[in-house]
Amino acid sequence: MAVVDHLGSIQFDPLDVAGRNHDLVLQARIGGYRRELADELLYGRRTLFETYNKSLNLLPTRELPFYRLTWQKALEGRAGTLVAEQAALAEKILGEIRDQGPKCSLDFEREAAIAWWWGPTTAVRAVLEALCVSGVVSLSRREGNRRYYDLTERLYPAQLLAEQVTERAQVAHKLLSRHRAHGLLGSSGSGELWIGTGMAPLRAELRAEMVESGRLVPMTVEGVRGQRFVLADELPTLDRAEREAEAGQQLGSVSFIAPLDPLMWDRTLLGPLYDFDYIWEVYTPAAKRRWGYYVLPVFFGDRFVGRIEPRLDRRSGRARILGLDFEPGFDPIAEPGFVEAFGDSLNAYLAFGGATALVRSEAIAAAPHRALFRELSSRVPIKSAGGVRSGRSNGSARPGTSGRGKAGRAAILGPGDPRLAATP
Repeated sequence: MAVVDHLGSIQFDPLDVAGRNHDLVLQARIGGYRRELADELLYGRRTLFETYNKSLNLLPTRELPFYRLTWQKALEGRAGTLVAEQAALAEKILGEIRDQGPKCSLDFEREAAIAWWWGPTTAVRAVLEALCVSGVVSLSRREGNRRYYDLTERLYPAQLLAEQVTERAQVAHKLLSRHRAHGLLGSSGSGELWIGTGMAPLRAELRAEMVESGRLVPMTVEGVRGQRFVLADELPTLDRAEREAEAGQQLGSVSFIAPLDPLMWDRTLLGPLYDFDYIWEVYTPAAKRRWGYYVLPVFFGDRFVGRIEPRLDRRSGRARILGLDFEPGFDPIAEPGFVEAFGDSLNAYLAFGGATALVRSEAIAAAPHRALFRELSSRVPIKSAGGVRSGRSNGSARPGTSGRGKAGRAAILGPGDPRLAATP
């Protein structure tokens, strides 16, 4: 729970091609992490729960009272309207869950399709989701992407559900959670960053109160326009990182960063702070993709050095590399400590995915990566396979990482920061 407490909010996404997003976030920070750990915290111990914050997020269950507003708004909006329109079906669903325990949509007879948030779906599925976002039922467990629901009152302590927090305090808590998770947000950015935190004037007012109370500390970062904010309780981490940077110390681990990792939330910061460009192209038409379908940035020490596109095939027990690109100017062989750290991260990824071998295409193993894989062959169980997407040359990437903004980087995840712990 230490990493979850540190981040405060981890985004959930159901796509599971390289690993689920929240698992990748945790795997980058926890040595020996397995996906069963998050499932146990969510559906066993229930120290985590799912609700909407920035989007669908995993949050500490003890913070549930600060997210009751999400349920209230849903009940007052489209979800509540749907439940009222489908009152008979809603009562039937709740009655069976109450009497028989957790249910999924397939446990009920199919109803005619009705209009819902993203398009037509069965009435049962829509009502279950409406009841869930309204807090009447909650997720009991997931089996793959199939969701089983139970009464919220049976899943969480009555004392926790009875706790009342003012609407203003809930909005302030959500706002602070964005700053906590990312580590170096400003006061602007894409609208997606601030979903559920009120309009800009309210955010400015709440942020000013946090600065005045000492919870947030305003910062200026070399090379970055505008003011940024750091949580006051992270100042010791920032000070330590600055001392380490001045002494030339650097964390030598490699991590594969999830597309929806909090570090990636403010992508306008990646350029000025890291001299790195990243776009999640999962919804980009294949012909227009620059890097690939599900690509993970490669983070080494205190900088982004490339991109990797892995795939997990749990049936065959193998992981594949479909693409591997390094930033211009970065030589993976010549960089001290990189080959060893990269090999450690590949082995950690294999263990995370339950894979026994890493499969790469001949194109990936060819120049310019031939020497790298030759070095890795004694450290990582690697196999060749044809018919896999070719790697791209370094020339398509943006200019290489510069050394500026080290203190700013440290505010997000600096050397020794537990948010990017070295994998064993």
